[in-house]
Amino acid sequence: MDLGLQGKKALVTGGTRGVGRGMVLGLARHGVDVTTCCRKENESAASLERELKSIGGDHHVLRADVTDPDQVTELLAHCRERYGRLDVVVNNAGTISHVPYQELALEEWNRIVASNLTSAHLVIQHALPLLRPGSSVISVGSRSVEAGVVRRAHYTATKAALLGLNRSLAREFGPSGIRFNVLRLGVIETETLRELPEDRRAEIQDLYSKKSALGRIGQPEEAAGAVLWLASDLSRFVTGGVIPVDGGMS
Repeated sequence: MDLGLQGKKALVTGGTRGVGRGMVLGLARHGVDVTTCCRKENESAASLERELKSIGGDHHVLRADVTDPDQVTELLAHCRERYGRLDVVVNNAGTISHVPYQELALEEWNRIVASNLTSAHLVIQHALPLLRPGSSVISVGSRSVEAGVVRRAHYTATKAALLGLNRSLAREFGPSGIRFNVLRLGVIETETLRELPEDRRAEIQDLYSKKSALGRIGQPEEAAGAVLWLASDLSRFVTGGVIPVDGGMS
């Protein structure tokens, strides 16, 4: 299916593994030139580079910590030099930890806030000069905002804050024709899940499959499908929204 994405330019943060990798590959396969980043050079980054090369296009896998303002400046300077503009920005970089609230150290709170919220702020702010009417900014949220997950208060707080940021930016930049939306992801099968011991992996899959209206957990390419839609003109009247990609999880 031709979504009209050929030749568009995208930045996807945290795109070498998991959901982000699925988004990078989905965009590339539809003709988008994609730059992505990771904190450390590793085999995941190297294998993504090889896969992107086989697809074809002007793709780049860079090392950048998007919690560091200087590295974000360098990342967006690269996009400006290579592409001159950005049609799609996906704030996917983030992290999670599980800590009882009364034991949550300030350092851990700050780490999660920096990774999940401040990074999105930095990337969006630095990307603004490259955005144009029709550009789509997508941030990866979580169903945990509605569910309220034990030992994830810090993580949930950052994902809730993304919703407020998204809504305000949609209003502020709507007159410029720039759209802002959040994907509310449910449980997606990624390397993190597949690397668990078999019994634990099966337990998690069974638990969340029973909570899903579709009777299963999601796949990275299904999250990528929502990104493709939001990147295309099919969603040109969609902004300030929260799009559920959770299989109808209850």
